[in-house]
Amino acid sequence: MEELWPPPSPEVADAIRSLCQRQLTETDTLVDAFAGPALVAQNDPALLADASLAEEDRELNRSDLVQWLTANVQHPGRRVEPYVGPRTTAYINDLVSRGIAPDFADAWRVALGIGWRRWLEECVAHCADQPGLLVGVLDVSAKSLAQYALDSVAALREAGLAAAMGNAGAEAIALIQLIADGAPMAEDLAEGRLRYRLARWHVGLVLWVDDPAQADALDRAVPAVRATAAGRSALVARASATSRWIWLSGPGSPDLVHVEKVLATADEVRAAVGRPGHGLEGFRSSHQDALAAQALVTRLGSDRRFTAYADVELIDALTKDRAAARRFVINTLGPLAEADVALRRALLTYVQCGFNTTRAAAGLYAHRNTVERRVSRANELSAVKVEDNPAHVAAALLVLDIAPDIVTTGPN
Repeated sequence: MEELWPPPSPEVADAIRSLCQRQLTETDTLVDAFAGPALVAQNDPALLADASLAEEDRELNRSDLVQWLTANVQHPGRRVEPYVGPRTTAYINDLVSRGIAPDFADAWRVALGIGWRRWLEECVAHCADQPGLLVGVLDVSAKSLAQYALDSVAALREAGLAAAMGNAGAEAIALIQLIADGAPMAEDLAEGRLRYRLARWHVGLVLWVDDPAQADALDRAVPAVRATAAGRSALVARASATSRWIWLSGPGSPDLVHVEKVLATADEVRAAVGRPGHGLEGFRSSHQDALAAQALVTRLGSDRRFTAYADVELIDALTKDRAAARRFVINTLGPLAEADVALRRALLTYVQCGFNTTRAAAGLYAHRNTVERRVSRANELSAVKVEDNPAHVAAALLVLDIAPDIVTTGPN
């Protein structure tokens, strides 16, 4: 690439190299600081709603950061060429195929503002007693970072244009994205273009893997899920490199017991399921439920493999703010929040069974007396007693059931 400014002095180059080496050991912390705000700045609801795409966007941020830091260890203060690797290319292809057009320039503006503040703090700490060196480091690194942002946005736009020219199968997924986003759509038109009947009951599923290297497992799971829909229709869309959208439809509300059993054998694959819905609106709402369930599991760092939104809708509402959810759990459960899991499970089952110890014992496959002791002990430990506010106690226990480490790890 053409160099646009003179190389730094040896002293400045050494300081930049040292600072970048230190920053490379803290990349996760740095990415945590700017990935979320940069994602919001892209101003695309479809991107924000899809946890798999959001994770790919975070990985893109990490890749950009590591590229700049590594290049400045090797050639301090010089112009850095953006790296558009296979994972980035696949991500851009997925965005284009779904008609998603994020504002990468605004994302870079936000990320650069946050990143520059962190870099400035490090530079001042490193060169506090050498004002001349500090000025030299800031002057050169500012040029390098600003040019890297401009070059990166241009590279992403070029990748987007290449994807648009080479994506022959984009029409169907783009139409699905429009329906999912709530765009007005004639049901018969959508049926004809998707070759999928909409005037029926639907349930939406999102299947995903955490690592793109596990995509083969995802592609093996999709046919297995489709095979459970005997006598029903299935629509499958490639939502991203790490996720697939599936709709199962029929004359009645689909039974997902067989689907859950099939997915239990696919170790790497995770699933989120929406509530059944009818017609075009049901197609849309069930899918949005599934996306919300996936986002909940991802947001809370849960290791759940199969999540039905109907089971976690309350928890979704409670945990939009992780710090507030943590406070709610601690204030409600007190010492019980960190007590034996068996105690919490017994108390939650007891409440869910309408305070019926016999039914709770059957659900827990435990002796009635054992359940009574555990419920009594759990209620002793709980800050809020179950008889005083069973709804709050049950909600706090459900949050812990989804995210067992929310108390011990603290807020993000």
